Parts: sequence; structure tokens; C-alpha cells
Amino acid sequence: MGILGWIVLGLLAGAIAKAIMPGKDPGGIIITMLIGIVGAILGGFIGSAVFGTDLGTFFDLRTWLLAIVGSLILLGIYRLVTGRRTHA
Repeated sequence: MGILGWIVLGLLAGAIAKAIMPGKDPGGIIITMLIGIVGAILGGFIGSAVFGTDLGTFFDLRTWLLAIVGSLILLGIYRLVTGRRTHA
């Protein structure tokens, strides 16, 4: 998958993760895209380690599910870190 594919996948996976886990998040579209891209990488690593599967092509359902799960995990960690910083 090319750079443009990773950016689009990251943006959409990050947006879907924010839709699934609504709430106040500091950051806009750039943070959403970064969370999605890194979440896709994290999801691919988790899928490879746990299930023995890897990211497929852009239109593969497995790719999207791993990217969204990774983005949800990363979004939860991001909220924990930024939540502590804003309340301190």
C-alpha cells in the first residue's frame, strides 16, 4: 500500500475510531490521521502477533478491522495521557 493509501486509511480509521469512542479530544484532523496511521501499524502488529495475520490490501476487510482496532487502542491511550495532563 502506498503513502497515499496509508494516509487515507489512517484518516478514515481514525475517524471511525473517534465515532465508535466519542468524547472530547484535543486535536483535529492531523491528530486523527496520525492516530489512524499509527493505529493501523499497531493493529497490523497485534494481528501478526496474536492471530498470525497481517495487513492486506487497501480494500481488504481484515486491513480495515485491524486498523480500526489499533486506532481504538491508540485513541484510548491518547485520552489517558492527555486527560491526565489537562487535569493536573
